Amino acid sequence: MTVETPRRTTARRSQARRSQAERTAATRATLLDATLDSLVELGYGRTTTQGIAARAGLSRGAQLHHFPTKELLVVAAVEHLAVKRDAEIRATVGREHALELLADTFTGPLFLAALELWVAARTDPALREALVPLERAVHEKLAGLAADLLGASPTDAELTLELVRGLGMSVLFNSPATGERHRRRLLARWSELLETA
Repeated sequence: MTVETPRRTTARRSQARRSQAERTAATRATLLDATLDSLVELGYGRTTTQGIAARAGLSRGAQLHHFPTKELLVVAAVEHLAVKRDAEIRATVGREHALELLADTFTGPLFLAALELWVAARTDPALREALVPLERAVHEKLAGLAADLLGASPTDAELTLELVRGLGMSVLFNSPATGERHRRRLLARWSELLETA
């Protein structure tokens, strides 16, 4: 016989109050976060849907219900993080910090996860087909964000994105201290050029 404690009763009431849509959203978010963790830690090649389900503490059936293929799951995870990152940047940035925050987008988990997918999509047609529309949408959103936050023309916003993406790549091949100095020096110079444009 199970004795109901006040804590168990409260937890059950709290779960009962959540709608089906809220439970679905929470399950999807858990799967997407576990997917990003796996992509960053293991890379695309070693990321499996079974491993993602285990990281999320969910059954394989629950994972398949929400995302029937690995390609759909990893692309949705990158989109999930891109939306969160866009909201974070818009909520916290003033113009003086905009360039650095945009550059941070290409050094954090979103960039590492996306990089894994870009490389894998080169030789995986199913992944490429799923990834290309998302990449276009994310790029357009980031270009709009760059133009808004920097007060830049569309061309300068595009150049900014290309610069910070390239910086993200170059930092991967330097020591952290060297990469950070290189990054700061180039971002400072680009900020000066944007001011005079």
